[in-house]
Formats: sequence, C-alpha cells, structure tokens
Amino acid sequence: MRLQGKVCIITGAGSGIGRSSALRFASEGAVVAVADIQPDAGQETVKLITDQGGAASFVHVDVTVPEQAQAMADTVMRQYGRIDVLFNNAGVSGIGMLHEIEPEAWDRVIAINIRGVFLPSKYVIPYMIEQQSGAIINMSSCIAEMGLANRASYAATKGAVLSLTKSMQVDYATYNIRVNALLPGTIYTPFVEQYLRNSYDDPEQAIASIKTRQLSGELGLPEDVAEAALFLASDEAKFIMGSPLYVDGGVVFGKNA
Repeated sequence: MRLQGKVCIITGAGSGIGRSSALRFASEGAVVAVADIQPDAGQETVKLITDQGGAASFVHVDVTVPEQAQAMADTVMRQYGRIDVLFNNAGVSGIGMLHEIEPEAWDRVIAINIRGVFLPSKYVIPYMIEQQSGAIINMSSCIAEMGLANRASYAATKGAVLSLTKSMQVDYATYNIRVNALLPGTIYTPFVEQYLRNSYDDPEQAIASIKTRQLSGELGLPEDVAEAALFLASDEAKFIMGSPLYVDGGVVFGKNA
C-alpha cells in the first residue's frame, strides 16, 4: 500500500494512461480524484475503482479554464482535507510540420498541454505549501529529447513541460514539494489506436514501423506509464527531484545503438 492515505488528483483520468494510473494508485491505497473533461469517461473510471474496493470521486474539469482548475483544487481540498499528489496527465497530440499547422490547431495543443499543466498546478500548489508536502508529476514525452517528424506543436509543448518541471522544482523544493516529469515513448492507448486506424491505410504496418523505433521492439502500454507514475508519487521517490523519467522502450538512448 505505497500510497496509503494519500489524496491524489489525476487529470485526464477518463481513459488511457490517466485511467490506468488512477486504478493503480487506488490499488495502492490512494484516494483518487478522477479529473476529466468527459463526465461519462471519468465516472466509468470511478466505477472501476470502487468496484475493486478502492476510493475515488469524479471532478469535472477543463484544465485550460482557470475557474474550473481552481474549483477542482478547492473541491478536492474541501472533500478530503489535503492534496498529496497532482498528476498533470491531460494532454492531446498534434500532427504536422510547422508550416502546415493552422494557428487555431497550434493554440489548442499549446493550451491543453502547457496551460493544462500550469493551471492545475497554480491552484493545487498553495495547498501543498500550506501542508509543507506534496508530489507533482508532469506529463512530458520522450519527444522533448529528440526530433520526430510531423510533430512540431506536440514537441514544442512537451519540451516546455520538461523545462517547466525543472523550474518548478527549484521554486518549491523548500516547501517539501517534489516535481518530476514522465517521458513516455509511443504508448498504445485508445487515442493512439484510433489515430493509427484513421491515419493509415494499413494500421498494422504502421504499428510494425513504430515498433522499430523502440529497443524493446514493442509499443508501451498505459500500465507501463502508470507504474512509473506510481513510483514518482510514492515516498520511494523522495530523493528524486526535478528529474525526467523515461518510459520509452529505449527510443531516446537507443538511437545510436
């Protein structure tokens, strides 16, 4: 029970990595605030947790809206009396070379992936400062450390999140708040599956091609990232601060292998 008694907010917890993390956190004793913009998906995650004997509640939030991000933090604090972990997981992908991207599409990716880390953190951190403890996990990507074709907007946001993580750690270390980043590779979430099926004539061939980027020869699973998030959220990671944790099957460091 590595998170026994801890209250954890996970944004984007209605599916994929967020849902897997919510289930994993709850299995280790956490009370999970399942935060998502999609009520049906979020409530389904709560049901999956409670059916397994865990503790969870749903919080509806658009992480790009200040009032909603503040309401999320205030609601969880009012309901449980503390916030121990914030996992800024909510995010979207972005496709295209820079000159191909429409400004509106660029702004959407920037808003969700960067503003969606800034706003939940802005309103949760004062509570963590007050209790003099906390752990924040920001979802970056291995793309922050490498070039990848046709991902200009996504790469820009994930690089920003990694830099923001380091800066946040310097600012909040004195309050006993740890801030770290997860850098996944290609994870076979429902979103990725749908993208591949909608974007390629032969999705299976596309999957086979993507697998060759990993030293592991396989795509990651949401559960792989959930385990890494669990570690960063737990007291086992008490001496890890401002760090990137790669969950990429060897994409970044395998380029020269």
